[in-house]
Amino acid sequence: MRSTFHLRLLSALALLGGILTSGAAFATAADAQALPVSKAHALFLETDSPDGNSILSYVRASDGTISLSGSFLTGGNGGAGASSSAAPLGSQDGLALAGNNQDLIATNAGSDTISVFDVTGTTLKLVQQIGSGGQFPNSIAVHGDLVSVLNAGGAGSVQEFSLVKGRLATLATENRSLGLDNTTPPDYVHGAGQVGYTPNGQHLVVTTKDSTNSYDVFSVSPNGTLGAAPTVTVSDNPVPYDFNFDAAGNLFAIEAGTSSASVYEVNANGSLTSLGTVSDNAKALCWVSSANGYFFGSNAGSGTITSFDENSSGTPQIVASVAASAHAGTTDSVVSPDGKFLYVESGGAGTVDVFAIGANAALTLVTTIFNIPVASEGIAIS
Repeated sequence: MRSTFHLRLLSALALLGGILTSGAAFATAADAQALPVSKAHALFLETDSPDGNSILSYVRASDGTISLSGSFLTGGNGGAGASSSAAPLGSQDGLALAGNNQDLIATNAGSDTISVFDVTGTTLKLVQQIGSGGQFPNSIAVHGDLVSVLNAGGAGSVQEFSLVKGRLATLATENRSLGLDNTTPPDYVHGAGQVGYTPNGQHLVVTTKDSTNSYDVFSVSPNGTLGAAPTVTVSDNPVPYDFNFDAAGNLFAIEAGTSSASVYEVNANGSLTSLGTVSDNAKALCWVSSANGYFFGSNAGSGTITSFDENSSGTPQIVASVAASAHAGTTDSVVSPDGKFLYVESGGAGTVDVFAIGANAALTLVTTIFNIPVASEGIAIS
């Protein structure tokens, strides 16, 4: 039987499914037009449509505003986890840039495939669709020319690829089962949530959410070979969801069961040592991005953003419980490469909120982009 926190989390997320927000059309970014399209800075969003997944491309201006540039089919279908609403993939990094931002890799959860695009500014050219090595791919990790895909369906797995001249080559020996007991599509709270390489590339981290409430950490050899089995560490709090890394290479993790952030040192043997945990007392803290030593967590059930930092011992602490209010179903986010702007996707409302990042992680709303497809998830920036 599911415990109370599972039911609260599911209820908070389920309420978001039918929420629609209407309003202004796509915002304009006039000064972005000064750049040739081939050199323009871009923001990419994945629609996850089960009838044909696509990528929306936006020109990104120097003031943070964005304007729609184009829409590009992935050739595959999106998918949605069981009991999901605002966030169909239930993951972070469902869309990822690679190859010095010259390649964009997208998950097709409904087709069990990965699509690769050549990137020229805001223009995409589909060049490859390849099997994900499992069921319901929902997260992508990149380290140099290594790419790892998380498959959240069924037993769950990670599949490694090599990125060569903008194309993925499956590393046939580098598929590892997570040994989970799940469905396909996976149950929203029990499906694996993210895969990511540590900054030094020596480990590959996977969150298993409430399937095992743990972090599975595989060793990665210099040639990319994964360890035969992961080192498993139980999370400080239930439902380890998504993560980022701090400047020291520690895992800054989001644990949704208690809306908490926890920091872990990644040891050489793949075990994790907890450095502390803190709850923002919001609803369904699930996603996180970082800039300038600060971390920004999305509270899907509260429609808010919480800002965090760390003390000298690496313990997480709250800077502002409500650094900003966004829209219903606040999910994935991304920070501009210069650390000046935070882009927050709200799959429950069909919006993207753009915030300027100021001193002490202060967030100031720049603009809101409406008319994004509801229940879309996956965001990347160049």
